[in-house]
Amino acid sequence: MSMTVGSPDAEDDLVSDINTTPLVDVMVELPKERNQPTQTKPENIVIAVNKDGDVFWNNQLVAEERMLLNKLREVAVRQPQPEIHIRGDKEARYESIGRVVFACQRIGILKIGFITEPPARTGSF
Repeated sequence: MSMTVGSPDAEDDLVSDINTTPLVDVMVELPKERNQPTQTKPENIVIAVNKDGDVFWNNQLVAEERMLLNKLREVAVRQPQPEIHIRGDKEARYESIGRVVFACQRIGILKIGFITEPPARTGSF
């Protein structure tokens, strides 16, 4: 037994709509904000960037990017590898801080964190 739907001369229409019905069941849980106090360890290195873009390695001025890269190479091979904590002045350009992050990534530093001031509490919850 056979069944014919539509006329044999009719062209097949393609359905170009995307069926999104199965996607409705997908739920995404976004990560929660974490603000953990800095665990100061002697092996941690603090790199500060001021509003003029000057870079400081544990409070010592690093005059050239080449010097920063050399210092990062030295610590990248230590076991365990120290954490790099970047403290950026609130008026520093993002580009200046980004160069430090990029340098750390380029050398292979695995743990990079940012030191921030906790937000001022206003009112009560």
